[in-house]
Amino acid sequence: MQHIEFLDNDHFEDNYHRVPPPAALTHFIDFFWETKFDTLWKQHPKGFSDAQFPNIGYTYIINLGTPFIMQVDDKKFSMKTDGFLPRYNAIECFHKPGNHLFGIKFRVSPVILEKKINFSEYKGYIFPLSYLLNPLVIEQVKKARLFEERVSILINYFVRLLNKYEGSLQAVHIVSKTLDYAYQHNKFSISLEKEAAKHKISSRTLQRYFETCTGIGGKQALQIMRIRKAVAHIVNSPGDFNYSLYGYYDHSHFYKHLKQFLQKNTLKNIQPHIAILESLHTKL
Repeated sequence: MQHIEFLDNDHFEDNYHRVPPPAALTHFIDFFWETKFDTLWKQHPKGFSDAQFPNIGYTYIINLGTPFIMQVDDKKFSMKTDGFLPRYNAIECFHKPGNHLFGIKFRVSPVILEKKINFSEYKGYIFPLSYLLNPLVIEQVKKARLFEERVSILINYFVRLLNKYEGSLQAVHIVSKTLDYAYQHNKFSISLEKEAAKHKISSRTLQRYFETCTGIGGKQALQIMRIRKAVAHIVNSPGDFNYSLYGYYDHSHFYKHLKQFLQKNTLKNIQPHIAILESLHTKL
């Protein structure tokens, strides 16, 4: 059994805890999440998989249960411990009874304030980079009994980290402001050169900020955000969807980008994809 992001919304809403961070951390963290699969094992005693499309940022996975399998594009990794996962690839996680995962979906990881890391060096894998988070904090998270306790521990940790390095946030603020503006106003083709000029930095510096903070360039990050927002719209509200809302020139322009986004090796069950495309053709 395979559950696909956007298409199996009930599964991801009902079988995962998910909460946003407090305002102080919104530049860094999109949300905290945790699996709650106890009721599913009777239905799927041999397990199931959850497939997700490319995204921006990273996910830090804390393993609270047995080893699990993560597929990144067409590569599979057996994970016995925690993992740091770049999210600009399509992924699929194979779950079996005993698996229990907690995750932090980073837009930009605040560990760059404490450690000199360029996340563009990490591509195409899930990395066992346990040193990226304080081991004492991870131990507290694993000992906590409830999702809410884990979230509270990590919020306190990250807020202390930000307070300590308050003067080192220029790159993060500029990247976050650029992404926020594009997402809120559907301006995914904005000139990064002009954005750089607004902040009195060179376009090369802004590109370096994006690569250091998110692992990918600014244009790629904007295009991933663009197609994710458009796909969520067409799935959840096809009646009022129009490609022009997201800056696509015409139907062919959007259709080409949609196919690139949907056709990934990790997503074996193509029938839901076909349904999306058929609904698009019906609309247009």
